[in-house]
Amino acid sequence: MSEFTALDRAFMARALTLAANGLVSAHPNPRVGCVLVREGQVLAEGWHERAGGPHAEAAALANLKAQQPQDVPEAGIAAGATAYVTLEPCNHHGRTPPCSEALIRAGVARVVYAIGDPNPGVKGGGAQRLREAAIQVQSGLLAVEAAELNAGFIKRMRSGMPLVRLKLAMSLDGRTALSDGRSKWITGEEARRDVQHWRARSGAILTGIGTVLADDPSLSVRPADPGVRQPLRVILDSDLKLPPQSRVFEGMGAQGVWVFTASHDPLRRAALSARGARVEHCAQGATVDLAQALAMLGKAGINEVLVEAGATLAGALVEQDCVDELLLYVAPVVLGDRARALLRLPEPGTLEQARRFEVFETVMVGADQRIRLRGG
Repeated sequence: MSEFTALDRAFMARALTLAANGLVSAHPNPRVGCVLVREGQVLAEGWHERAGGPHAEAAALANLKAQQPQDVPEAGIAAGATAYVTLEPCNHHGRTPPCSEALIRAGVARVVYAIGDPNPGVKGGGAQRLREAAIQVQSGLLAVEAAELNAGFIKRMRSGMPLVRLKLAMSLDGRTALSDGRSKWITGEEARRDVQHWRARSGAILTGIGTVLADDPSLSVRPADPGVRQPLRVILDSDLKLPPQSRVFEGMGAQGVWVFTASHDPLRRAALSARGARVEHCAQGATVDLAQALAMLGKAGINEVLVEAGATLAGALVEQDCVDELLLYVAPVVLGDRARALLRLPEPGTLEQARRFEVFETVMVGADQRIRLRGG
């Protein structure tokens, strides 16, 4: 028999819904939600909105305090309550005080969290501190859903590397553009709008110099309203061919533009630096070292990288096992065998040696199909 009740599951599901409010804004922190419940009634809710702001537990307690008369003390304000949290409450001082101490001070009797803190330096500390305060602690409720919500954060905490999501759009016969390079538009307007959602939730958008020279993309989230957080724009440019007048430098916001290169050309580096770019030498022979570049992004706090690139770079990332997820849009059109292929990869020696992926989500986006795959 499960240790959790149907009500427990319902309240944790609500906490996950709250956590998803931080899908775009919480970066580089995890997306976390909290629901405070007493005798089956919700007292207050909260979620982590942005780095430096209150964590989900503190936000829920603040919302509970706001419901009380001004002279009611904060100590014991949630006496006897259960806190449902999507991530183990923290027990360390960062930009904000420990959430474990706030829950103890508020008098909660029980804490249910979905997944443990993946940070090796603090994992288990929050749960231990709560138990030391005689609070009942349970974990693992809707853990799969909670882990999916923070897959990038979890990977970065455990390995130092961001989650890499490769976005591709293709025809039914696996082509991305006509033989002359024309590709606007294979997919419909709804699919193109959907891509903006994936851009917005990513810490960085990455492409290769070939795409920049061919299409001059802005790599921005649209519409670019003042309140929209623009992801870091990353260009892999072995020979520093990036023109300083490229659109990637327009409205780049606080995140800016990073250029990874194998070149030491001082004049080109200076020209890009003058435009606000951070130029990093990251070479494997005459080309950019993909794994090293991704590791540097992870060190900079990037949880999720969205790759929007041509067949050569996309194929190289897949071949070097740098891709965690394929985000594939399939349009109901056929372009023919002379059109450009999806990925540039060497042919496997046998079918048994072919890279295989597992489909874990399929949805219709307008007339197009969006498929998410992992493995390979």
